[in-house]
Amino acid sequence: MSTLTKILVVLLTLSSIFLCGIVVTYVANVDNYKQKYNDLKTNRDSLNKKVSSLTKQINDQIEQNKELENKLSSEIVLYKAENDKLQNSLINAEREKASLLQKVNSWTSITKDFYQTTDKQGQLLKNTLEELNKIQSEQIKYQKELNETTDALVEKMAIIKTLVTENKRVLEEKTELQNRLDQLLQPTGKVAAAPVPVTRKTGTARPAIPADSNISLKGLVTGVDLKNSVVEISIGEADGVKEAMRFHVTRGDEFLCDILIIDVDVEKAIGILDIVQQQPKVGDNVSTNL
Repeated sequence: MSTLTKILVVLLTLSSIFLCGIVVTYVANVDNYKQKYNDLKTNRDSLNKKVSSLTKQINDQIEQNKELENKLSSEIVLYKAENDKLQNSLINAEREKASLLQKVNSWTSITKDFYQTTDKQGQLLKNTLEELNKIQSEQIKYQKELNETTDALVEKMAIIKTLVTENKRVLEEKTELQNRLDQLLQPTGKVAAAPVPVTRKTGTARPAIPADSNISLKGLVTGVDLKNSVVEISIGEADGVKEAMRFHVTRGDEFLCDILIIDVDVEKAIGILDIVQQQPKVGDNVSTNL
């Protein structure tokens, strides 16, 4: 074998080893990039779900705010109309009062000039004063109604202001979350998909561990206000119930919800619903321990 042949064999062997190293490096990098892509895809899907859920909540909140705003706007228009009506009635009463006061002054001058008609003028003055008192009473009534209407209007405006602030806060949270998603997807060249509203999933409620597990109290549900999430129970301070106590509501062996006590009377207590799995009813059992 000649020297040139040996050199060519050595070069071929080195080339083969170099190509094998390149192939191994390529395969390793491909697996690494694939893992990174899967991780980014998983993070993107998770964020997309969060954005969709938050978008659904924001849309629902916006709809509720719009409905409440429309309702409050209608009530404000009615209050303004009633306010204008009361203002007109008040102006008319003031005019009648001024007119009657002028009549009183006029009849007083006449009684001084004509002594022969004193009795007649006195009676007329008495009648005029009675009418004036009646008008003044009506004026007080109108003024009270006007004050009540004004207070109600101020309260409604405060509610609208609070709703606008809450709506602004929710929109800011949505924008921040969208920016975070865009920053995460930017290195991969991906773009976040348009948010699609989805139904929010609610986990199964479980009873909390009572704060006063060493105290065993039992009673019954005596009143339920589901609109305000308020429940009244049959035991109170005389039985050892205190504020911030937690009671479990059961029906047979079935757990319904928890009650967090907020107000205690001597023989009864009132609390708010918590961890609601089913709505309670009058007659359901309550206890500090399950």
